[in-house]
Amino acid sequence: MATTIIEPGFIQPPSIEPPFLRQPNATLLFGERSRRLMSLAEGHTMADFLRFMGHLAEAQQHTLDSQAAPVLPDAEQIMLCKDHGMPPLGTQTLRRDSTWREGLSTLLEQVAGQANQTTSAAIARLQTLSATELEAFADRLLGGDYAGMDLAAAPLIGAALQVYWVRLVSALEPDDFTRLDVHTLCPACGSLPTASVVRIGGVEQGLRYLHCSLCESEWNMVRIKCSHCESTKGIAYFNIEGGDDAVKAEACDECNSYLKILYMEKNMAVDPIADDLASLALDILMDEAGYQRIGPNLLLFPAEQDA
Repeated sequence: MATTIIEPGFIQPPSIEPPFLRQPNATLLFGERSRRLMSLAEGHTMADFLRFMGHLAEAQQHTLDSQAAPVLPDAEQIMLCKDHGMPPLGTQTLRRDSTWREGLSTLLEQVAGQANQTTSAAIARLQTLSATELEAFADRLLGGDYAGMDLAAAPLIGAALQVYWVRLVSALEPDDFTRLDVHTLCPACGSLPTASVVRIGGVEQGLRYLHCSLCESEWNMVRIKCSHCESTKGIAYFNIEGGDDAVKAEACDECNSYLKILYMEKNMAVDPIADDLASLALDILMDEAGYQRIGPNLLLFPAEQDA
């Protein structure tokens, strides 16, 4: 029998590219966030606020689980967006259906019993709004037009919109998305990120992903690069002395902006939305240092401090 000698390197395992976009796991996302928020609340100076947000996240999961399959853009629209480098679920182009308002109603009923006086009053105000008024509220929130907005009610609208967009994005296929020319916006819905995460494990080990504030997708962006102006100069990292090493602020001196960055190697349980809410002291530090935050957290607005 003839013997063939195989030289080293002749056989190579197939290379596996890390995904440029990570779609949210709709069956686990909000439930895991709820548990993270409840854990972060222990001994925290904002314990009541974080516990309420934990209840809200739990209500988001229940709402998501109870709703039927979403109405998606048709194949032609998805292909058109892909061909032109546009997000298929863009907030400025997608026509929302009524299920997001139905989800809002379900959310409000579920959290009413855990809300304090301020949030209870906000719930009551939302329950009196017409469909037209709710749609206008959502348009303003998604457009970043916060002036004069009911800031106590805004996180509840934001929570309902998150549920709606997570339903949509998790129902599409990975091939339905493409990288955008603007790398700092979500390839799925075109929204800004809330934070970024340095992931662990497999092909994603050590990679940084920006986490969408709306649809909860994550997209890959190289590290030590501003997530606003994309500069690689003047990048610095800040954290609270004696605070959690898993959460830092990545600041850019070129545009005076910052976004929080979370490290899973420091704590595997970190959640971009939950840990952002629990680290508001870091936002105060960055504001005092003259940096401007560039990504929203739809569960917290500038004048909203308590649940």
